Amino acid sequence: MSRQIILDTETTGLSAADGDRVIEIGCVELLNRRLTGRNLHLYLNPDRPSHPDALRVHGLTEEFLADKPRFPAVAQRLLDYLAGAELIIHNAAFDLGFLDAELERIGRPPLKQQVEGVLDTLLLARETWPGKSASLDALCKRLEVDNSGRQLHGALLDAELLAEVYLRMTRGQDSLVIDALDTADVAHPAAQAAAALELSRIPLIDIQVSAEEAAAHEALRAELDKACGGLSKWSAVMA
Repeated sequence: MSRQIILDTETTGLSAADGDRVIEIGCVELLNRRLTGRNLHLYLNPDRPSHPDALRVHGLTEEFLADKPRFPAVAQRLLDYLAGAELIIHNAAFDLGFLDAELERIGRPPLKQQVEGVLDTLLLARETWPGKSASLDALCKRLEVDNSGRQLHGALLDAELLAEVYLRMTRGQDSLVIDALDTADVAHPAAQAAAALELSRIPLIDIQVSAEEAAAHEALRAELDKACGGLSKWSAVMA
């Protein structure tokens, strides 16, 4: 069973090297590309104020965080939750840099050594749409994910948005069978067996086209073939 965790953090500033700290962690769980609702959300007391620019982004004040646990108190809970999962993070270098700094303070190894792997959706978006904005807001707009509730950045909200963005970005890679199980419980043995079927065993629908549709298709194909100088791949196939 494929387990993935979409992870996001909020921090007191932009530089873990200069002592900025993690103040919020949001995690959303996917099993076989399905949201499970078994999420993890933590607020942390960083023992330092947030930079004014960061505070304007996340809105988490010193007063709000004063009674929250410190990272060492929740570290094992977090690591137990993440164990065995692939992490999906937008701009992974930023979040991992902060989490690794927190782990180093308590003598624990970097996070990559304690999970199955890390996928950076920022890099994936840049590969998919070269030259286009790859921010989370831009991806929500491009993929028609509703982010109207994102007045301030929040780790759990952003992880939930990123989960939907990731599923839409990667739709079709390995989900043709699973998409047929929208109402199934993926933990049920029958659902797991269905998800393991080879795609070749899925029955295909034979769609008949009319003579007019066939003629229109041929006309369009001929026009495209002419535009590329007769070098199209389908010309060789049809010859």
